[in-house]
Amino acid sequence: MAHTPMYTLDPALLSRTEPRGHGLRLGAWDAGSDADAHTWLRGHLDPDFQRWNTPLKLWTDLAGARESLRGRAREAADGRSASFRITDDESATTLGHLGIGEISTRLRTARVGYWVLPEARGRGVATRALLLASRWAYAELGLHRLELGHAVGHDASCRVAERSGYVAEGTLREAMFETGRHDAFRDVHLHARLATDEEPTPPGAR
Repeated sequence: MAHTPMYTLDPALLSRTEPRGHGLRLGAWDAGSDADAHTWLRGHLDPDFQRWNTPLKLWTDLAGARESLRGRAREAADGRSASFRITDDESATTLGHLGIGEISTRLRTARVGYWVLPEARGRGVATRALLLASRWAYAELGLHRLELGHAVGHDASCRVAERSGYVAEGTLREAMFETGRHDAFRDVHLHARLATDEEPTPPGAR
Protein backbone atom coordinates (compact mmCIF):
# COMPACT_ATOMS: atom_id res chain seq x y z
CA MET A 1 0.00 0.00 0.00
CA ALA A 2 1.41 3.37 -1.05
CA HIS A 3 1.89 6.00 1.61
CA THR A 4 1.08 9.65 0.92
CA PRO A 5 3.87 11.93 2.18
CA MET A 6 2.81 14.36 4.92
CA TYR A 7 3.85 17.97 4.69
CA THR A 8 4.23 20.32 7.63
CA LEU A 9 4.34 24.08 7.40
CA ASP A 10 6.82 26.10 9.40
CA PRO A 11 4.87 29.32 10.22
CA ALA A 12 8.12 31.27 10.51
CA LEU A 13 8.72 30.60 6.82
CA LEU A 14 5.82 32.87 5.93
CA SER A 15 7.30 35.83 7.79
CA ARG A 16 10.96 35.48 6.86
CA THR A 17 10.72 34.58 3.18
CA GLU A 18 10.93 37.21 0.44
CA PRO A 19 10.55 35.56 -2.98
CA ARG A 20 12.31 37.49 -5.74
CA GLY A 21 12.12 37.25 -9.50
CA HIS A 22 10.58 38.72 -12.66
CA GLY A 23 11.67 42.19 -11.48
CA LEU A 24 9.69 41.90 -8.25
CA ARG A 25 10.18 41.18 -4.58
CA LEU A 26 7.43 39.77 -2.37
CA GLY A 27 7.85 40.88 1.25
CA ALA A 28 5.72 40.95 4.38
CA TRP A 29 3.36 43.81 5.20
CA ASP A 30 4.11 45.61 8.48
CA ALA A 31 1.09 46.67 10.53
CA GLY A 32 3.34 48.97 12.54
CA SER A 33 4.50 50.88 9.46
CA ASP A 34 2.63 54.09 8.65
CA ALA A 35 3.56 53.72 4.98
CA ASP A 36 2.28 50.14 4.80
CA ALA A 37 -0.96 50.99 6.59
CA HIS A 38 -1.64 53.96 4.31
CA THR A 39 -0.89 51.89 1.20
CA TRP A 40 -3.13 49.06 2.43
CA LEU A 41 -5.92 51.57 3.02
CA ARG A 42 -5.43 53.21 -0.39
CA GLY A 43 -5.52 49.83 -2.12
CA HIS A 44 -8.76 48.83 -0.41
CA LEU A 45 -10.45 52.18 -1.05
CA ASP A 46 -9.64 52.06 -4.74
CA PRO A 47 -12.95 51.96 -6.69
CA ASP A 48 -11.79 49.09 -8.87
CA PHE A 49 -10.85 47.02 -5.80
CA GLN A 50 -14.18 47.75 -4.14
CA ARG A 51 -16.11 46.84 -7.27
CA TRP A 52 -14.71 43.32 -7.34
CA ASN A 53 -13.87 42.55 -3.70
CA THR A 54 -15.87 42.62 -0.48
CA PRO A 55 -13.80 41.85 2.64
CA LEU A 56 -15.41 39.88 5.47
CA LYS A 57 -15.10 42.99 7.62
CA LEU A 58 -15.84 46.30 5.94
CA TRP A 59 -13.61 49.21 7.00
CA THR A 60 -12.72 52.57 5.49
CA ASP A 61 -10.16 54.20 7.80
CA LEU A 62 -6.55 53.87 8.90
CA ALA A 63 -7.49 52.12 12.15
CA GLY A 64 -9.32 49.48 10.14
CA ALA A 65 -6.35 49.09 7.82
CA ARG A 66 -4.00 48.50 10.75
CA GLU A 67 -6.34 45.93 12.30
CA SER A 68 -6.68 44.20 8.94
CA LEU A 69 -2.89 43.96 8.62
CA ARG A 70 -2.59 42.69 12.19
CA GLY A 71 -5.14 39.99 11.35
CA ARG A 72 -3.09 38.99 8.32
CA ALA A 73 0.03 38.79 10.49
CA ARG A 74 -1.77 36.53 13.00
CA GLU A 75 -2.86 34.17 10.24
CA ALA A 76 0.71 34.04 8.90
CA ALA A 77 2.03 33.31 12.40
CA ASP A 78 -0.44 30.40 12.61
CA GLY A 79 0.64 29.09 9.21
CA ARG A 80 -2.80 29.67 7.68
CA SER A 81 -1.89 32.28 5.07
CA ALA A 82 0.83 34.42 3.57
CA SER A 83 0.32 38.10 2.69
CA PHE A 84 2.92 39.60 0.41
CA ARG A 85 3.57 43.25 -0.39
CA ILE A 86 4.50 43.34 -4.07
CA THR A 87 7.41 45.71 -4.66
CA ASP A 88 9.65 46.64 -7.55
CA ASP A 89 12.93 44.82 -6.96
CA GLU A 90 15.07 47.82 -7.90
CA SER A 91 13.19 50.80 -6.46
CA ALA A 92 11.36 48.99 -3.61
CA THR A 93 8.21 50.88 -4.63
CA THR A 94 5.03 49.16 -3.46
CA LEU A 95 2.95 47.97 -6.41
CA GLY A 96 0.21 45.88 -4.82
CA HIS A 97 -0.64 42.80 -2.80
CA LEU A 98 -0.69 39.03 -3.27
CA GLY A 99 -2.17 36.67 -0.71
CA ILE A 100 -2.04 32.89 -0.33
CA GLY A 101 -4.86 31.83 1.98
CA GLU A 102 -6.74 28.80 3.23
CA ILE A 103 -3.47 26.86 3.24
CA SER A 104 -4.05 23.16 3.87
CA THR A 105 -0.89 21.10 4.24
CA ARG A 106 -3.01 17.97 4.59
CA LEU A 107 -4.71 18.46 1.22
CA ARG A 108 -1.74 20.45 -0.15
CA THR A 109 -4.03 23.19 -1.45
CA ALA A 110 -4.45 26.95 -1.04
CA ARG A 111 -6.32 29.92 -2.53
CA VAL A 112 -4.60 32.92 -4.09
CA GLY A 113 -5.72 36.50 -4.60
CA TYR A 114 -4.14 39.79 -5.63
CA TRP A 115 -4.64 43.48 -6.29
CA VAL A 116 -2.45 46.12 -7.91
CA LEU A 117 -2.37 49.85 -7.20
CA PRO A 118 -3.80 52.03 -10.01
CA GLU A 119 -0.45 53.56 -10.97
CA ALA A 120 1.13 50.10 -11.39
CA ARG A 121 -1.50 48.59 -13.67
CA GLY A 122 -0.88 47.66 -17.28
CA ARG A 123 2.67 46.43 -16.61
CA GLY A 124 2.02 42.74 -15.97
CA VAL A 125 2.62 43.17 -12.22
CA ALA A 126 -0.16 40.83 -11.08
CA THR A 127 0.86 38.12 -13.56
CA ARG A 128 4.53 38.31 -12.64
CA ALA A 129 3.74 38.30 -8.92
CA LEU A 130 1.38 35.35 -9.28
CA LEU A 131 3.98 33.35 -11.21
CA LEU A 132 6.58 34.12 -8.54
CA ALA A 133 4.29 33.30 -5.61
CA SER A 134 3.03 30.11 -7.25
CA ARG A 135 6.55 28.80 -7.76
CA TRP A 136 7.33 29.62 -4.12
CA ALA A 137 4.19 27.91 -2.82
CA TYR A 138 4.93 24.70 -4.69
CA ALA A 139 8.62 24.61 -3.75
CA GLU A 140 8.57 25.94 -0.18
CA LEU A 141 5.14 24.93 1.11
CA GLY A 142 4.92 21.60 -0.72
CA LEU A 143 1.52 22.50 -2.17
CA HIS A 144 0.09 20.67 -5.16
CA ARG A 145 -2.98 22.70 -6.14
CA LEU A 146 -3.55 26.45 -6.06
CA GLU A 147 -7.01 27.83 -6.71
CA LEU A 148 -8.02 31.31 -7.84
CA GLY A 149 -11.54 32.69 -7.89
CA HIS A 150 -12.77 35.99 -9.30
CA ALA A 151 -16.18 37.52 -9.77
CA VAL A 152 -17.84 36.76 -13.08
CA GLY A 153 -17.24 39.75 -15.33
CA HIS A 154 -13.84 40.64 -13.88
CA ASP A 155 -12.08 40.21 -17.22
CA ALA A 156 -8.75 41.71 -16.09
CA SER A 157 -8.40 39.17 -13.29
CA CYS A 158 -9.39 36.40 -15.69
CA ARG A 159 -6.57 37.40 -18.04
CA VAL A 160 -4.07 37.38 -15.16
CA ALA A 161 -5.18 33.88 -14.21
CA GLU A 162 -4.90 32.57 -17.75
CA ARG A 163 -1.48 34.17 -18.36
CA SER A 164 -0.25 32.61 -15.12
CA GLY A 165 -1.27 29.11 -16.15
CA TYR A 166 -4.41 28.91 -14.02
CA VAL A 167 -6.88 26.86 -16.03
CA ALA A 168 -10.55 27.83 -15.98
CA GLU A 169 -12.48 24.99 -14.34
CA GLY A 170 -16.02 26.32 -14.14
CA THR A 171 -18.44 28.66 -12.39
CA LEU A 172 -19.25 28.57 -8.68
CA ARG A 173 -22.78 29.79 -8.12
CA GLU A 174 -23.15 32.68 -5.65
CA ALA A 175 -19.78 31.97 -4.06
CA MET A 176 -18.74 35.59 -3.44
CA PHE A 177 -20.34 38.60 -1.76
CA GLU A 178 -21.82 41.32 -3.94
CA THR A 179 -20.08 44.68 -3.94
CA GLY A 180 -20.12 46.17 -0.44
CA ARG A 181 -22.73 43.71 0.86
CA HIS A 182 -22.83 40.64 3.06
CA ASP A 183 -26.46 39.79 2.32
CA ALA A 184 -26.22 39.19 -1.43
CA PHE A 185 -24.00 37.01 -3.58
CA ARG A 186 -22.56 36.71 -7.08
CA ASP A 187 -21.07 33.95 -9.21
CA VAL A 188 -17.36 33.20 -9.31
CA HIS A 189 -15.13 31.85 -12.04
CA LEU A 190 -12.80 29.18 -10.63
CA HIS A 191 -9.27 28.73 -11.99
CA ALA A 192 -6.59 26.36 -10.72
CA ARG A 193 -3.01 25.39 -11.38
CA LEU A 194 -1.19 22.24 -10.32
CA ALA A 195 2.43 21.90 -9.32
CA THR A 196 2.82 19.51 -12.27
CA ASP A 197 1.51 22.05 -14.81
CA GLU A 198 3.99 23.82 -17.03
CA GLU A 199 4.99 27.28 -15.81
CA PRO A 200 4.20 30.01 -18.36
CA THR A 201 6.76 32.57 -19.50
CA PRO A 202 6.38 35.88 -17.61
CA PRO A 203 5.29 39.00 -19.53
CA GLY A 204 8.17 40.73 -21.31
CA ALA A 205 10.51 37.74 -21.05
CA ARG A 206 12.43 36.62 -24.13
